[in-house]
Amino acid sequence: MIKKIKTYSALLAICTIAVNSAVAQEDVPVPAPKQTERLCLKGGTIHVGNGQVIENGYLVFENGKVTAVMPDANLKTDETLGRIIDVSGKQVYPGLIAPNTVLGLTEIEAVRATNDMYETGSVNPDVRAIISYNTDSRVTPTVRSNGILYAQIVPQGGRVSGTSSVVQLDAWNWEDAAVKADEGLFITWPNMYRMKGWWAEPDGYEANKDYDKNIQELKDVFNDAKSYAYAAHDKTNLRFESMKKLFTDKANLYVRVDYVKEILQAIAFGEEMGVNVVIMGGADSYMIADVLAAKKIPVILGKAHELPTYSDEDIQQPYKTAAILQKAGVLYAISENGFWQQRNLMFEAGTAASYGMTKEEALKAITSNPAKILKLDDKIGTIEAGKAASFIVSDGDLLDMRTSNISLAFIDGRQVDLDNKQKELYKKFTAKYFGK
Repeated sequence: MIKKIKTYSALLAICTIAVNSAVAQEDVPVPAPKQTERLCLKGGTIHVGNGQVIENGYLVFENGKVTAVMPDANLKTDETLGRIIDVSGKQVYPGLIAPNTVLGLTEIEAVRATNDMYETGSVNPDVRAIISYNTDSRVTPTVRSNGILYAQIVPQGGRVSGTSSVVQLDAWNWEDAAVKADEGLFITWPNMYRMKGWWAEPDGYEANKDYDKNIQELKDVFNDAKSYAYAAHDKTNLRFESMKKLFTDKANLYVRVDYVKEILQAIAFGEEMGVNVVIMGGADSYMIADVLAAKKIPVILGKAHELPTYSDEDIQQPYKTAAILQKAGVLYAISENGFWQQRNLMFEAGTAASYGMTKEEALKAITSNPAKILKLDDKIGTIEAGKAASFIVSDGDLLDMRTSNISLAFIDGRQVDLDNKQKELYKKFTAKYFGK
């Protein structure tokens, strides 16, 4: 006889065990072993990631590093190329970089026990997203198979959320995955206006009476942390210790902010505190593109496949914003929402390419530009000699969902398994209804 479950916590525990058991029974591709031989991708069109395109190119890599990138005309001998992989007629791109994501921090949105991206409290600079990163997530292979090889893992919630880290998406554990741990601090800028209630009409906004108070609270935290960073002290303060790099090593301060007045105040805040501000979201950034360019403030744009911010705004404005920043000379990147949604990152860039920029410029927004913002452009983001041998091979145009199909992927020279649960289900039910 089945006993009745009397408490919510008991029910949650049973559901969690059931979910975890089901997940544990599914296989995640084994991380690829270290590269052991020299390899050469031959005959493909190489999109370097800095705007350069090499037709019929040769890409040689060894020990996880690119050793040569050259067109066919510069080829003198085949003897030094190593084992050749013919990719003629295909497109070679740098591994895509997904900024501002909770990939690996959450598994099933509706199951609270699988979501590990929030911390209680409002000010948590010492929270480290990297230690919660789950390399066994079933979502990661589905994203990786679309060309996302690197991701910026970001904590959520509160006024000061914690530190983000950059990971590569084929690893045994978070230590192996970490490319740059604790590379920046995330904060959420206070809203000048807020809705009167969830039921309110579009014009149902009111001024945030606590706005100045919220700003002062941020200033107090940062002033204390700045004093701690430069002063001698007997005891270690973990909160302020995690913020030292903002002032001493000039780590990035990522500010979640969308509206133009708030963006300007966030920039002024960064100048006052002497930290490097990166605007995260920046829906209104196109309105002050000249200011951002002059002050060299990078922007990581939010999802472009959205409705405009204002009811009287151009319906296509979210598609055009990237091109406006591009023309103004702003260093910017394109991002997606959430975690599994990262598989559409290249199509966000493809949309931007249809509204005022070239495809190579759009490609930079998901490769070399985020690498520069994350201060990793000496290692990843472009296909150049001396950098990580991390790139993808697509049968067609990566930015076009009709032809984009990733057939090969390498991270640090290791050939990554592109299989995932969704592909397995496709094969299974194709066999059921159409035969093997």
